[in-house]
Amino acid sequence: MVDSGHTQAWAPAERIDASTRTLGRVVRLGVRAPAMIAIDIVRWRFPLREALIQGWFFVSVSILPAILIALPMGVVIAVQVGSITENIGASSMAGAVGGMGVMQQIAPMAAALLVGGAGASAIASDLASRTIREEIDALRAMGIDPHQRLVAPRVLAMTIVAPMLAVLVILMSILASFLVASIGQGVAPGSYWLSFGSFASVTDLVICIGKAAVFGYLVAIIASARGLEAQGGPKGVADAVNAAVVLGILACMVVNLAITQVVLLFVPMRFL
Repeated sequence: MVDSGHTQAWAPAERIDASTRTLGRVVRLGVRAPAMIAIDIVRWRFPLREALIQGWFFVSVSILPAILIALPMGVVIAVQVGSITENIGASSMAGAVGGMGVMQQIAPMAAALLVGGAGASAIASDLASRTIREEIDALRAMGIDPHQRLVAPRVLAMTIVAPMLAVLVILMSILASFLVASIGQGVAPGSYWLSFGSFASVTDLVICIGKAAVFGYLVAIIASARGLEAQGGPKGVADAVNAAVVLGILACMVVNLAITQVVLLFVPMRFL
């Protein structure tokens, strides 16, 4: 009874210790991966073919969902904003939402959801399957670093693909919003683009692309870490995929909040 009570009393502490160690391994992997990418590129040893294969796979599984997300998103924005601007007599300002909302928040978060769903599950399932089949141990036995051979190409591919998806979401959602505003709500095309240009800027696009790149990097690191630590057979693979998707999207949301606060501190919102 004493031993059982002692075990129960120490269970939370052991859980905290395990979580801290896991976080430390993720941070270590997050630091090592960019360093490996830079060193291997300089030495012409980077597995470019693997990165291209992974990048094309991420694009192929994400481009259609990106379009399907962006189009209704643009329509909803146009309808909701159009009803408000029409009531206050400011229909010409409908395009401003494209610069303020889509570019600053919606597009990078949509990219995070896309790569956090399709991309993270693909990375985690692949690496977890390799771990369960002891392929990762075999690579280490042959003197091959799995972080260098498997993780680094996926991190680079995801970091490049995520901004591409964000730009696609911007284009499709703004196009859908423009068509609804000009055809369905009678907003003059010139007024729409004038208000869009008044609020949107190159800085907003750069911030959007930067956010998406950070989100892609985070998702790839977390998914790789969970995949390499999988254990327990097929159930372990499923658990790794589930944890990678949930933790990746949650991390992107938290980081997005922090980046938004920093951006608002140094780049005030434009009103003219």
